[in-house]
Amino acid sequence: MTFKEKLKQGPVFGMACFTGTTCVIESIAQSGLDFIYLDLEHTNYMLDEAFEKQIMAARLHDVGVLVRMADDNEVAIRKVLEWGADGVVVPHCKTAEMARRCVEAAKFSPMGRRGGESNVRAAGFGYRDFDWNRYMREQNENTLVIPMDEDFEFTENLDEILDVPGVDAINFGPIDYAVSCNLQVGYAMGDVVREAFGTLVGRAKEKKIGVLGPVVPPTRENLLNAVRDGYTMIIVGNDMWHFQQALKGMMANAVEPARSELEAAPQPAREA
Repeated sequence: MTFKEKLKQGPVFGMACFTGTTCVIESIAQSGLDFIYLDLEHTNYMLDEAFEKQIMAARLHDVGVLVRMADDNEVAIRKVLEWGADGVVVPHCKTAEMARRCVEAAKFSPMGRRGGESNVRAAGFGYRDFDWNRYMREQNENTLVIPMDEDFEFTENLDEILDVPGVDAINFGPIDYAVSCNLQVGYAMGDVVREAFGTLVGRAKEKKIGVLGPVVPPTRENLLNAVRDGYTMIIVGNDMWHFQQALKGMMANAVEPARSELEAAPQPAREA
């Protein structure tokens, strides 16, 4: 079953990965989550062999792979898809024209103008009775193009963006949306951000387009509320956030109490 087919069956859950460490990626992949969200926008990774290994590590397991691009560069979009990613997330998509360029880079004709090559991972390197027409058809059907709604201009151009053929889902970014409106920042949405999110959900549902976004902290209650609110693809934080939470918990519950107890206890006399 492809990741896109899994998405059609109900909400899916994934984790973002900022460290880029292959063992962390494989751990996330084997945890039971549905997808991994690799990041090129807010990390120091480039389109090189190291990043290709991140995709390869995820592809070893039955887990979807989404890559948040640094921008809408068509060569970069094509490369991560040829390396085996299931979809691309494009930040700060403010216009239908930008969304259209992303579809053109990710999809083959007649949907787009993606350049083709059989000697790539997505094409099985030309093995297993490779057929060009089947390959292009399956890539068009299964590859996800996900613009990010994280600017007030997206809401202004919402209908035009959602009308672009080939847009499969929208990634809502509450923090950057608030920043674009010069509002207080946080995952707990204020009225303006929540209104923008509600408008997106309503329009996307009408057009059968998915909505992706973060739920932090990913408690049971928050996850259920997120699905009720309209999220169909949920990011349960990232590897760095979970690592930091574990460290904070260890310090607060073990290290600091132990230090306090040791400081309060009488110290044994030292021999002369």
